[in-house]
Amino acid sequence: MMKKFLSLVGILPVFVGMVFGQAPKSVITFTQTSFDFGQVEEKGGPVSHSFVFTNTGKVPLILTNVVSSCGCTTPEWPKAPILPGKKGNIKVTFDPLNRPGPIDKTITVSSNAAKPLVVLSLKGAVKERAKDVADEYPRAIGTLRMTTAHLPFTRINPNDIVTNKLGIINTGSKAIAVKISGIPAHLKIDVVPSTLKPNEKGNIVVTYDAAKKNDWGFVVDNMTVMVDGKVLDDSRFTVSATIEEDYSKMTPADMANMPTVKFDQTTYDFGNVDEGKLVVHEYQFSNIGKTNLIIRKINTSCGCTSVAPSGTVIKAGESGSIKVSFATSGYSNRQGKTVTVLTNDPKNPTVILRLTGNVVSK
Repeated sequence: MMKKFLSLVGILPVFVGMVFGQAPKSVITFTQTSFDFGQVEEKGGPVSHSFVFTNTGKVPLILTNVVSSCGCTTPEWPKAPILPGKKGNIKVTFDPLNRPGPIDKTITVSSNAAKPLVVLSLKGAVKERAKDVADEYPRAIGTLRMTTAHLPFTRINPNDIVTNKLGIINTGSKAIAVKISGIPAHLKIDVVPSTLKPNEKGNIVVTYDAAKKNDWGFVVDNMTVMVDGKVLDDSRFTVSATIEEDYSKMTPADMANMPTVKFDQTTYDFGNVDEGKLVVHEYQFSNIGKTNLIIRKINTSCGCTSVAPSGTVIKAGESGSIKVSFATSGYSNRQGKTVTVLTNDPKNPTVILRLTGNVVSK
């Protein structure tokens, strides 16, 4: 019965409006379109405000969508039609955690009103919480805490020796001895001091010798943090680096004399194959530059994929190929594998080859 009543309420004014040349519409009128929270505490929990509105039109008002400008702000709104003269509210909740600084958020309200879009705004400021030990040293290994368990060397030239460090602290009531085990030859790691008194801070200092690593591209080394000679939970320590040449200082003349790799295709779709069949494709390429092209490294995205280059040094004007094989056993449905080729082409040092298709399970 109520649905029929609402239908009549909506249709009758429209019919009357059409007779006189203009259909009436709903009108959404807010008591305020902006609200200032003032200062809120970062750890004080979510804060909310309700924007009250009235349908001052002559037909039911329907809110079709309410969208906030940030995932930290959550709106709630009425889904049922708002009859003429009736009120409604849009409750907006803002979570200040990990968001210190000014609050400047918007909420866009869509409806069937004469003005279909209304933008609401939230203002204020989040007072930053005092940092505690867990904030500054989030990684815990027993009573030892670290600023991070992954130390990245974002980019290193192949002959560089660079140093980086991370902070550590002993949060326990007894002194602890800290040691890194499984250190590879290209890394030098010092724990300073090697024995931490209660509440004492220190550093793990890592020196990376790229020439000793003798590798290219993104490389990772995993080690273990030992506390008092013991391996505890979550004790892995990772060092990563991207080793590549710096071509930024080369002149245009230098660039013109370098090798240039050109692949005939970088994507191959093998269509539909039965599970267990070996998919093989050969990617052809040429060196259209003026000096030798060197294939420095080839990485695959999966152990199911193997590669076989025709050669690692391609003279100027010559061609080569990279044979890629994908063992489909144990795979089904749509598959996508990648092969990353690292070369000494300064304009295109990294090339991604893609192998895609559908594996039909037995």
